[in-house]
Amino acid sequence: MLPDEIRHCQTLLDLYICLGVDVFSRNIYSDPETYWFGGICDEIIDDFEVLEKKSLSGKDKVTEKEYRSSKGSLNEKLIYLFNESTLVQNKFLVTDPIKEFELFKHFLTNRRWEYRKEKFNSISRLVGDRGLVIAGEFFSPLKMMHFAMGPVNAVYFLMEYPEQARQLLELHTTAQLDCIKSCVENGVKAIMAMDNLDTMFHPPDYVKEYSSSFYIKVSDLCHANGARFFIHACGQQKDNLRLISSYNVDGLEGVASPPLGDVMLDEAMESTHEGFILTGGISAMETRDLRTREAIFKYVEDLFRKMLPYKNRFIFSSSCNTAINTSWETIKHFRDA
Repeated sequence: MLPDEIRHCQTLLDLYICLGVDVFSRNIYSDPETYWFGGICDEIIDDFEVLEKKSLSGKDKVTEKEYRSSKGSLNEKLIYLFNESTLVQNKFLVTDPIKEFELFKHFLTNRRWEYRKEKFNSISRLVGDRGLVIAGEFFSPLKMMHFAMGPVNAVYFLMEYPEQARQLLELHTTAQLDCIKSCVENGVKAIMAMDNLDTMFHPPDYVKEYSSSFYIKVSDLCHANGARFFIHACGQQKDNLRLISSYNVDGLEGVASPPLGDVMLDEAMESTHEGFILTGGISAMETRDLRTREAIFKYVEDLFRKMLPYKNRFIFSSSCNTAINTSWETIKHFRDA
């Protein structure tokens, strides 16, 4: 399906090299058909046997996982939608947080991650002086709840069973911090929490209550080892910007302007500390709506003029996602601009 010009590309890094762009990525080593992120750190769950079944539904790839332990089993189902180039969660790991609390607590107690230094180093060597590889492997305790039981059940559980919820949050935090420590002590210079930090799912009160401690600890751990800490942003950011900045987080990845987001990039800069880095500027709206070279060049010029006062901390890049019907010519126009 690729245009002739890039038919030789076998990986995302091949494409970046072909485009001649700088690399600042946590995607180049991950498999989007398997999970939304990851590939540098191995998930290990003691006392659990993981059984995985893969099948096809048309062109869609279905992955069913069963986690068997001495205390019972948990199951989840993921589907990679070919036509949308997107992975969706069809069944959450935890469907009844009350009945499955002890089993899920056992799962979190035994789950840890191991940093694969050689794999990270091999990817970094491939990138060379073209840029920086981000270890986009991590996620906050609140995001863990979203992943495991879905945002709706997570909210109910957090509100109705705060003491039990706190136990789960702390177990996850401990395991994540151990792996992050291993990463930054072994040369990783950029860590990212894959939280999709949208105020619809991460309202300021929830960030303060359930995520702030994690963000502060990760920031401190990274800075003590000469690394930077980023959070993946998706959707509305405005109401969280000052809060996230106050935790000494180094930046947000993929900030989008309205209508996908709710704040302009230059406004976001004004709400954050002087070292806070934002990546973004090319959202699905721009790749969909800007159809000509002239329109793209004008958009980029106007954006760059606004961002000139913040040029030391702005990375012009994609904002979370790219419209599925984006043409190769459009991508090249953005590159040229």
